[in-house]
Amino acid sequence: MADAKTYLNVPYAEKDAAKALGARWDAAAKKWYVPANKDMALFAKWQTEPGLAQLPSDESRKPKADSVVGGTTRSSDKNFVAYDGDEPPWD
Repeated sequence: MADAKTYLNVPYAEKDAAKALGARWDAAAKKWYVPANKDMALFAKWQTEPGLAQLPSDESRKPKADSVVGGTTRSSDKNFVAYDGDEPPWD
């Protein structure tokens, strides 16, 4: 399994430190990972569950059903008034 990747939870502020140790960025998954040839002990502080390599599930990337209706995002603010674009919101 030469392509094995162990994904990490690296905060943005620590990305340079992870990269300096040999972590790589997976643009499709939008996560940092450790290539198979690197020592995992160096990345222990960013592992949530040791030895577990997982991508974020597709379900976690989908918008919540109650926040999107027909492609339109609804606000949870009770004072929000939607702007339909026909007239300026002022006046």
